[in-house]
Amino acid sequence: MLDIESSIEARKIIRQNKYTKQTAGTAARYVQGNVCILPSKYALDFAAFCQKNPKPCPLIGFGTKGDPILQDLGDVDIRTDVPQYRVWKNGECIDEPLDVKSYWNDDLVTFILGCSMSFELPLIEAGIQMPHIKNDTTVPMYRTNIDCEPAGQFSGKLVVSMRPLNAKDAIRSIQISSRFPAVHGAPIHMGNPDEIGIQNIMKPEYGDPPSVPIKNNELPVFWACGVTPQSVLMDSKPDFCITHKPGCMLITDKLNIDLAAL
Repeated sequence: MLDIESSIEARKIIRQNKYTKQTAGTAARYVQGNVCILPSKYALDFAAFCQKNPKPCPLIGFGTKGDPILQDLGDVDIRTDVPQYRVWKNGECIDEPLDVKSYWNDDLVTFILGCSMSFELPLIEAGIQMPHIKNDTTVPMYRTNIDCEPAGQFSGKLVVSMRPLNAKDAIRSIQISSRFPAVHGAPIHMGNPDEIGIQNIMKPEYGDPPSVPIKNNELPVFWACGVTPQSVLMDSKPDFCITHKPGCMLITDKLNIDLAAL
């Protein structure tokens, strides 16, 4: 974890390629975002996909065609301000660069989606431990058997992130995260992972495995995840796309508390 409180300073370090790991717990008061960058021919369909699937794909910012600067989110240059990216062609990941300046062109449109890290700080402040932050690992994420609502070319399976919690903390986490509908909101499932198509909870498709086995008094609690577009890309196979590496988020200047519902 990059132990720094300022979003501006965190981006400055990331922009210089001095930090290339997961961002959970970094500049914890500020909204972090999932990244999806597409050629303009896909932009309307992807925007419609986000609108139809607000739980996994809550849209918190977007760019204009060809412009890598996202002023509404801070002094953000989307080409450099993510610790690590993924570049996709026809549904296959072909590169994981530290910046995407060499891939940028005037036809690309940027979408920034809300991230569960925005409600993790309120959970921690309520005394609920986040094992992946404590152990400096990336939260485990799983491809489920739940279909997203399709839009144009885009369709695929929902991805979820998981945090193991005892019953008391699970109930409290629902109460707290429900106040943040702009960043995934309440969990979509808890308990038996088989019911949503997860066969081995110790082998996530994205992120790191749970740092310790789930205890007998804990429930796995699953939230819709902004890595869902990466699952969708595998199924929909656009000819080109750029995303973040799971866990390596864009840190914005928006405050998490400003996304809380009254």
